[in-house]
Amino acid sequence: MELVPNPDSPHSNNSGGSSPNNSPQNFSSSSSAATAGGAAASSSPPSLSRYESQKRRDWNTFGQYLRNHRPPLSLSQCSSAHVLEFLRYLDQFGKTKIHTHMCPFFGHPNPPAPCPCPLRQAWGSLDALIGRLRAAYEENGGKPETNPFGARAVRLYLREVREVQSKARGISYEKKKRKKPQQHEQHHPPPPPAAA
Repeated sequence: MELVPNPDSPHSNNSGGSSPNNSPQNFSSSSSAATAGGAAASSSPPSLSRYESQKRRDWNTFGQYLRNHRPPLSLSQCSSAHVLEFLRYLDQFGKTKIHTHMCPFFGHPNPPAPCPCPLRQAWGSLDALIGRLRAAYEENGGKPETNPFGARAVRLYLREVREVQSKARGISYEKKKRKKPQQHEQHHPPPPPAAA
């Protein structure tokens, strides 16, 4: 199976050939435009949310990575090993200081001085990236059972990165407990005095 970018998908940078009414995302806006007098029939589709825009950029970046790979890879040839290679490649653009065991600031969340330790992608950034790419893969025709972004090897890698960074930076990545919504007590005004 060869996965090709879907021109109707918000994750594709292809803009061609399809009617705006074919896309489920445009269905509600086109039907509401029709009820508003049809004036918006020639308008552009609604702007994407910040999440959808980031997902599209991430998907395009991964596609570019596959095209630049030697030898170039199609999406259907992509495995969890290629995803891990991509994540390691991204580390060179990281901005998070990860202290080595030899560093005197290992385990300190706020080191008092600079050190030569490497910059890496933060675990939270990688985790969010994988979530967006996993969703984009399926939205672009991939089957959930063959999704390389959801593979066990990728989950294990992310867990290892989290543990290493937690120790090196002295930061706990434990899930935060949700606060229970407080029920607002309703204060009823006192009843009026009874008429005698």
